[in-house]
Amino acid sequence: MKSIVVSGYKGHELGIFDQKHKGIYFIKKAIEQRLRSLVEEGLEWVIISGQLGVELWAAEVVLYLKEEYPQLQLAVLTPFLNQEEKWQEATKLYYQEIVQQADFQDSITRRPYDNAVQLRQKNEFLIAKADGLLLLYDEEKPGTPTYYLEIAKKREAHEHFPIVIITPTDLDILVQEEQYESFNE
Repeated sequence: MKSIVVSGYKGHELGIFDQKHKGIYFIKKAIEQRLRSLVEEGLEWVIISGQLGVELWAAEVVLYLKEEYPQLQLAVLTPFLNQEEKWQEATKLYYQEIVQQADFQDSITRRPYDNAVQLRQKNEFLIAKADGLLLLYDEEKPGTPTYYLEIAKKREAHEHFPIVIITPTDLDILVQEEQYESFNE
């Protein structure tokens, strides 16, 4: 697998409203574990749409991993131009800092937001262009990742298209391991 789309919930869908939330550490750690093994197997590109939450946290992980794996590249393909336009100033700066460090950045529809079809087009385009999907997802808590998953499952039914899901159980295990390690120090 040369390229993978990474996505998941937006921060607010997880009850995370600031960058200091403890849960972000474990989400990033889980993403890092998955990406490390994929890079060892030949992954070259991580593709995100730049949405707040899991996607930008994944971008931070990619930028961190590039120190160890300089061949790893980050692509930010937004659904429309200026998607950060209405975000709070601090959030815009955070987003722009990540996008500036990306190896490739473009807008899929190459026009400002005009309707929700652009979001569906983004999902279909990214799944069509990538070799797999890495998704933070809970089957019992549908949300924005469901749209990617539905499209990916359709592709997976017809061809080899790996879907790697990070579940709440995966995150719980990371928390427990961390607690165990700190307890035994």
